[in-house]
Amino acid sequence: MYQTILYPTDGSEGSAAVADHVRELAAAFDATVHVLHVVDARSANYGLSGAFLTKEGSGVRADPAPDDGSGMVGEGTDAEATRSALVERGEEIVEAAAAALRDAEAPPETLTAVETGTPHSAILEYADENDVDLVVMGTHGRTGVERYLLGSVAEKVVRLSDAPVTTVRADDGE
Repeated sequence: MYQTILYPTDGSEGSAAVADHVRELAAAFDATVHVLHVVDARSANYGLSGAFLTKEGSGVRADPAPDDGSGMVGEGTDAEATRSALVERGEEIVEAAAAALRDAEAPPETLTAVETGTPHSAILEYADENDVDLVVMGTHGRTGVERYLLGSVAEKVVRLSDAPVTTVRADDGE
């Protein structure tokens, strides 16, 4: 039924709960798991976002790139350094997530990828391009103003995905 499972991850602490579900589903269906991290190009010009802001001791530092009003990282030394650092950190995130999936009695076949773009759009595009049968992702369970201001990548993926989407409440201790 599910031969290809997409596991988008931001590298947060709550991702461990999602990994457990992905591992179980992959084992049940003998599925290949694609672990994906998306570098959010819209906010990269503010420095490091998402998991990068909360990652203590990651060693990733970059000055904000000049904002040309487009909401995208521009071209320049600071912007290139920021983009490079974000992609490098994304590679560490997907490798760690893949290693966690392989830590099982019958580890699933795993592939990793780091994309740059708007997270929900990049996830949907990756799912389409790779014939994904199921997307399994975390949700932080934001409500009210926080949800309105921050949006919900999971909600957008659920609404717009052609493939079924399973969401797992990621408890970050919040």
